[in-house]
Amino acid sequence: MKQTSKFPTIWDLSPLLSSDESPEAEEKLKVVETKCYEFINKWKDRSDYLESPATLKEALDEYELINAKYGTDGDVGYYFGLRSSQDQDNPVLKAKNNKIHDRSVKTGNDMSFFAHRISKIPQDKQAKFLEYGDLQDYRHWMELIFNEAKYLLSEEEEKILNLKSATSYVNWVKMTSSFISKEERKVKGKKGKFNFSELSKMIYDQKLAHREAAAEAINDILNKHIFTAEAEINSILADKKVNDELRKVSRPDEIRHLSDDISTEAVDAMLDNVVGRFDIPHRYYKLKKELLGLEKFRYFEKNMPYGKLNKKYTYDQAVKLVAKTFKNLDKEFYDIFWKLITNGRLDVYPRKGKRSGAFSISGQKSQPGYILLNHTDELADVTAIAHEMGHAINDELIRPKQNALNFDTPLSTAEVASTFMEDFVLDEIEKDADDELKLALMMMRLDDCVASIFRQVACYKFEQELHSSFRAKGYLSKDEIGELFVKHMSAYLGDSVEMSEGSENWWVYWSHIRSFFYVYSYASGLLISKSLQKSVKSSPEFINKVKEFLSAGTSDSPRNIFLKMGIDINDKDFWLQGLDEIDQLLTKTEKTARELRKI
Repeated sequence: MKQTSKFPTIWDLSPLLSSDESPEAEEKLKVVETKCYEFINKWKDRSDYLESPATLKEALDEYELINAKYGTDGDVGYYFGLRSSQDQDNPVLKAKNNKIHDRSVKTGNDMSFFAHRISKIPQDKQAKFLEYGDLQDYRHWMELIFNEAKYLLSEEEEKILNLKSATSYVNWVKMTSSFISKEERKVKGKKGKFNFSELSKMIYDQKLAHREAAAEAINDILNKHIFTAEAEINSILADKKVNDELRKVSRPDEIRHLSDDISTEAVDAMLDNVVGRFDIPHRYYKLKKELLGLEKFRYFEKNMPYGKLNKKYTYDQAVKLVAKTFKNLDKEFYDIFWKLITNGRLDVYPRKGKRSGAFSISGQKSQPGYILLNHTDELADVTAIAHEMGHAINDELIRPKQNALNFDTPLSTAEVASTFMEDFVLDEIEKDADDELKLALMMMRLDDCVASIFRQVACYKFEQELHSSFRAKGYLSKDEIGELFVKHMSAYLGDSVEMSEGSENWWVYWSHIRSFFYVYSYASGLLISKSLQKSVKSSPEFINKVKEFLSAGTSDSPRNIFLKMGIDINDKDFWLQGLDEIDQLLTKTEKTARELRKI
């Protein structure tokens, strides 16, 4: 595939560091450490900021400035983290990244006393800090750490947990990911070799021979590394169990909810409601197999597209389409988009050793954001641009409005902006579509809904049982893990999808299950996004309310931010309304298919 564009297609990392061998790196790291240790030495032996709100304001202003400009590894740590995503197989980059990580962990450990001691301010004294006028910019940050206090260990114990994280978690996960990223396979009927990312997209191919060959290659790769993944997953499950026992949490996902600023009750309500509507994906896959003329899907075929969605979109064409969509939505969205596209903030094409998938990362408040793609000219790559740009625009709207301690989005709502942008891009494509293409696009939307909501909730339920089974048995074999995976995937897929041979190993490459209980955020984000889209379509000026939400960062809880918009995410019926929207789309799609005599 020819990979050319009039836009930059490789990250310009020069704002961070000039090169991998830059002599500035050590000097810049020393500046970060100097700033951090000036703060540490000033406050570590003091306790007056734990008594006086005015003194805490002084300390927090200094702490915020360090977080805005430096973090604990500055531009150098950010640079080598990004470079490692571009070249996962490079041992020199790995070595540098590990050394920087070790220094960063030590600095972070030495600074951890500050937030830790604030969190331990007695409950009967917390109100005077929360109500102090000059501390209002930090109010919600304080609320969060006060809430987390009951799970915190002593300062020294927290340092130990941080220090062991690389060897007991991070390195295990990196190992499995890097092994898979190195693999390449030939595919019958196609020239050359293909990496895992390219093979993963090839299983959507409408040609049966290509799907089967790609699936065979993927199964071969996963089977090659299955015992490594078994050892890895058991090790990180054990690490998680130890941490949870030390913190005395009641269930494995409790810390996730707390850190995401969402109640366990709200997450459970969403999970129960989605599981209760697994009839929706069952109906969807029944419709899809009939449209495609299949008796039953094999697991790897479930995402193959219906209809003529095989139009190719070069990167430049995709950029033009997404830009038009953003311009129609909001001028500021459009301006941010072009700034990122033209300033070398995207790494566009797949390469051997490059991390698969896509992501958007913002760094510190003072650092530029970057987006990683693996563009192969498919329609899914167009929506991937919109998705990751949603995250990036979210970050760019927060940047001028919030301080560094609020420069973030809680995971519970992190996928709202991304899915919001995706759907409007599909609306743009649908405008000039004939009936056949509209049916194909409706099916594509349903594919996304099923994958982002029902599949992710099934994965969350798999994670829950994975952790509970491990804690009951002490070790899980690859076969036991595979059985759990098949059980939960089958639950949402229904009778129209067969868990074909090899599918029991497809958990191996699913990176999100290593970021424990992360996946619920896709479901919560899309269900909230559907509500916002409906409001904007019925009242275009509502986009300003959407921008208020996107600019809020972590300055307040998601529930409070949405309450100001007339949305209560703690209301059980709220989640049901989102599911009803998807049900209505499915019903409309079934009707359209019958009218076109496709089923």
